Amino acid sequence: MDLTGLTLRVAAARPHVLLAAVPGGAAVRLAAERLLRARDWPQASTPAQADLLLVAGPDLPELRTPLERLWRDMPAPRARVHARTADEVEDALNAGRALLGPPAVRPASAAPPADAGGHRKGDHGARERHEGDDHTPGHDGHGDHGGHGGHGGHGGGQTEMPGGLPMAGQGADRDGLTLDQLHLPLGPFLADWPAGLTVRLVLQGDVVQRVDVDEPARPFDDAAAEAFWVQPWLRAASGEPVPVGEAVRRRAAAHLDSLGRLLAVAGWPAEAVRAWRLRDDLLSGAPRAAVAPRLERFTRRVGRSRTLAWLTRGIGVVTAQKAREAGVGGPAARAGGDVTSRYRQWLADIRHDLPRLEDPVPLDVAVEDSPRGPWSAEHPPSAALIALLPRLLEGAELAAARLVVASLDPDPDELVSRGVVEVARG
Repeated sequence: MDLTGLTLRVAAARPHVLLAAVPGGAAVRLAAERLLRARDWPQASTPAQADLLLVAGPDLPELRTPLERLWRDMPAPRARVHARTADEVEDALNAGRALLGPPAVRPASAAPPADAGGHRKGDHGARERHEGDDHTPGHDGHGDHGGHGGHGGHGGGQTEMPGGLPMAGQGADRDGLTLDQLHLPLGPFLADWPAGLTVRLVLQGDVVQRVDVDEPARPFDDAAAEAFWVQPWLRAASGEPVPVGEAVRRRAAAHLDSLGRLLAVAGWPAEAVRAWRLRDDLLSGAPRAAVAPRLERFTRRVGRSRTLAWLTRGIGVVTAQKAREAGVGGPAARAGGDVTSRYRQWLADIRHDLPRLEDPVPLDVAVEDSPRGPWSAEHPPSAALIALLPRLLEGAELAAARLVVASLDPDPDELVSRGVVEVARG
């Protein structure tokens, strides 16, 4: 029996796809998630589960090293493709599936010659790579998507143990006791995590002692990156007439995207999928009458969940005053509380926006907030949310850290997109 051929055929029939979204690639990620659900291809949450790595978004040189480590952590058979725009996603997935097939049936067009770096380029411009039996799995499956966060250096000259984690040093904890310290990065390619964000934690026991946040990686070509969620505000700010209905529809979809992340991190995957399906319906232009009943049921079910509220209560508390003093606006400031308060604020905002999905009145960016706060290209709201993270994470337990990040859900695209970078440069 040809076990290798059988393994390749099984992998190619229904690949498990690890989606690595980079800053500026939100539209590509959304297109990929929609297509994966339509094809019923499972989306992997760790490299160990994946057959196919799909890089979504523009080329970011700063993230090539963690992407390579992510790739090395995937077991064979495996393939890798890159979709830089939403239009390339379908071709990239088709190419990845072809690369996973047995060599005898693999189309010649699916495996073009490799360049000097070992990468293959197809007609659609997606980067492709395939490996079979010669792969030796690395790091026992702990990669940038795994629960231990990203690679790319742990800082402080720490010696790494197997699995890519640093060996613990010692230091005084918040109570003055001497305990082992562990330097642990989260990101840049965790599942259900802001694209490309890297948060570096110093832990003693299971308590976060110190937090550093890396600057978001920037694309090689700024023109390739777009801040998808604030496009209506960018266009309106440039003088283009944009209906309010288009803006509030994008805002409600952004909140559903954020809710899906939080629900997935909290361990409620079925409701996370419902959030993302509703998000996609809004983005596809579904009329209010078609989505309103489902949105009402979703917001009521999530908002009334005692289990979710119990799990998130008292975590990541920031008052409305402290949030505004830190430059934070939008839902996080209006919520004025913990993780529970913030996700309930998203639900309230969605209900508020529902009646206005088809409002033709021109958008006034000074009146209507973007999804994460009042829009300003000089001071994108996500910059303040990212700056707030150390304050909220220090002193928190590690298990709560991802819930805190998910409840703020900063969008690194706002810091690297074409329109914002142009304004920042003057």
